[in-house]
Amino acid sequence: MTQLTLTALRGIPLVQPGDDLARLILDALAANDLTLQATDVLVVTSKIVSKAEGRVVALRDVTPGEQAHELAAQTGKDPRVVELVLQESRGVSRVAPNVLVVEHRLGFVSANAGIDQSNLEGGDERVLLLPVDPDLSARVIRQRLLEVTGVAVGVIISDSHGRPFRLGNVNVAIGVAGMPALVDLRGQRDLFRRTLRISIQGYADMVAGAAGLLTGEGAEGLPVVLVRGLTYPDIDGRASQINRPAEHDLYR
Repeated sequence: MTQLTLTALRGIPLVQPGDDLARLILDALAANDLTLQATDVLVVTSKIVSKAEGRVVALRDVTPGEQAHELAAQTGKDPRVVELVLQESRGVSRVAPNVLVVEHRLGFVSANAGIDQSNLEGGDERVLLLPVDPDLSARVIRQRLLEVTGVAVGVIISDSHGRPFRLGNVNVAIGVAGMPALVDLRGQRDLFRRTLRISIQGYADMVAGAAGLLTGEGAEGLPVVLVRGLTYPDIDGRASQINRPAEHDLYR
């Protein structure tokens, strides 16, 4: 592999609950004069997956509990949002003014459990939760595309995450299907014939991060990116494999 092509698909409309994302992607591919090829990867932002799956919550329907009120007082956040963060989390990692970092129920650590209001129509009284099972969401999209086109592609559901000790958000994979989540390079040789002993690539995260240069986080309106030119092992990975086990985590 010496060259990659990343193409943001223009023409994806504002997604509504119940929309068939695979059909929207196929229509956008046709509008952009593109057809799928084997080993292509489609990076789909979690936001449109959540919208299609109806993960929009009206804050008027949320009743905060005691812990939510306590954390809201410490962080300055809306207690209704804090209640949703707690419902989406396994535990609280860090609390500070305007900061609430939690271990998400999906196993990764993130701010506010990935709950977001950006690019969500309907005003400030609605929020968007992450998909219930992003790995399953990726598999459903992949299977639908395979049924229609006969081409097996990789699918990544991406989300933007902050990183400890480094500024700036990057896109990561929270759902994976039809491709590896991790690529184990141990046993391969470097330029000087030394054996690689600890090299494991966060492969799906690397692809998601590259696509994030096109999807953006603002008003770009480009929630699907076609990545072409990758060469990857025939492994059907899961994003859940990327989460570092607690016993191996030096910072938790």
